[in-house]
Amino acid sequence: MKIENAMRPNEAQMTEWMSGGVEGPVVMVNLLKFHAKAQYEDGRDANLTGAEAYQRYAAEVTRLVEGLGGKMIYGGRVTMTLIGEVSDGWDMVGIVQYPSRAAMAQMTMSDAYREIEIHRNAGLAGQLNIETVAGGR
Repeated sequence: MKIENAMRPNEAQMTEWMSGGVEGPVVMVNLLKFHAKAQYEDGRDANLTGAEAYQRYAAEVTRLVEGLGGKMIYGGRVTMTLIGEVSDGWDMVGIVQYPSRAAMAQMTMSDAYREIEIHRNAGLAGQLNIETVAGGR
């Protein structure tokens, strides 16, 4: 099994995600890996940790998600891997429910999202973003 953190979907993933095929709510499982220090392109806030920069993003994205009718289900710090092994685990898990793929896409393409994404980019070294649906549909 290959595990690779990334910041954006690759072309094949984006094509599949935008093709539809899943109706109704989706729950995204986010496995997050932070930079030790925030990495803002303009050099600002160099004293922040990556986790602190990401928290700026998380506070604002929560408002956007809730405005779409979604909800933040869970956010927590990873303390260990109980089963299996990864060479460099994740720092945090976030679980977010969106009303649909289309709602999530709408949010990520909005001007409001683009304004806060700078904090996500400064904080994250990479992530896995896993889409799930209830009942195995």
